[in-house]
Amino acid sequence: MSSTREPTLGTELELRVEKLVAGGDGLARHFGLPVFVARSVPGDRVRARVCDRRRHYLRAEVLEVLESGPGRREPPCPHFDRCGGCDLQHIEDDLQLELKVAAVRETMRRLGGVELPEEVAVHAAEPFGYRLRTRVRIEAYEDGYAVGYRAPRSWRLVAIESCRVLMPELEAAVLALADQLPAEGAPERLDLALGDHGAVTTSPVVDSLGHGEVTRRVGDFTYAFDARCFFQGHVGLLERLVETVVGGATGSVAWDLYAGVGFFAIPLAERYQRVQAVEGDTVAARYARINARRNHARNLDVVGGSVDSRVGELAEGVDRVVVDPPRPGLTPTVRRTLLDRLPRRLTYVSCHPAALARDLQTLLTRYRMADVALFDLFPQTGHMETVVQLEVESS
Repeated sequence: MSSTREPTLGTELELRVEKLVAGGDGLARHFGLPVFVARSVPGDRVRARVCDRRRHYLRAEVLEVLESGPGRREPPCPHFDRCGGCDLQHIEDDLQLELKVAAVRETMRRLGGVELPEEVAVHAAEPFGYRLRTRVRIEAYEDGYAVGYRAPRSWRLVAIESCRVLMPELEAAVLALADQLPAEGAPERLDLALGDHGAVTTSPVVDSLGHGEVTRRVGDFTYAFDARCFFQGHVGLLERLVETVVGGATGSVAWDLYAGVGFFAIPLAERYQRVQAVEGDTVAARYARINARRNHARNLDVVGGSVDSRVGELAEGVDRVVVDPPRPGLTPTVRRTLLDRLPRRLTYVSCHPAALARDLQTLLTRYRMADVALFDLFPQTGHMETVVQLEVESS
């Protein structure tokens, strides 16, 4: 076992894991150098091999668990050790939630100097059988196809015979793919989404498979979409997420930036006299318009184009803005505009705590945090969704 202060790739280290960090890795230290240890548990003592070396940190993979931390379990999925789809199946479900909440708090404090309130609502539902969307990889062989997911931090395909996190109907559709793909010309990857009543849509379109539009009922609203569109993934938390984001506030004008297929814009239209939704993806914007018509949201205007190109049209002091940006968070243009125009209420839905910490560090110069909620939208992974309600700081 090497004790060198400057380990190289392949060096084996004995490490004690301190905590879980945002994203799902455990954090250990080697002579003060941070080491991110995949698929570890706080309290683990492990023999690990360095698989990536950077200037200020290392990444390592567990070779042997010498002493198990509390909450370690046998992963329920037989593919877990090889498949990169999940990060945390080796940790008991309740402990996963506790560790992920702590990781979000720590990331916000360390990267943004942002202290979350002591009391934060944490929403969780089914830890397995919950996902209504997935992306699989496909490889052709002489006698057929292999369908599955990439190995951790690798392009290597891991063919699967089950996937516990998918809704049963979606799992069945994935497992049937290998026999349903055309003899030639199958795509290298395939997105699938599950609508109500077991209907499945795929993208790219494969003639031998079901494809096209599906619908899903969420509370009082019905949404049409297809596998090309982003749609929230945890079937058991959709209604709660809408209720938490939209809330009970009312007013004259609301904007929904990064609106997707109208997931938040349509319920906002029941509470505000006029809603402007901005979406850069043409397919999602088209479905947002379809969903506005089907839900009789005549006061909802869906505008195509990037948020950066449209946010300048935001008037000063509107009642409400909802932002649900992609993983990198808000661009400097959007942050500057929100600080300049100061909507009375700003709701930030974030899938990446590091980006959220950076953005809040700026936004909290003019806003105050009124409420924070966390959503475990992807159990068995290191991801956690954060919803922050901001209000203009009184002068």
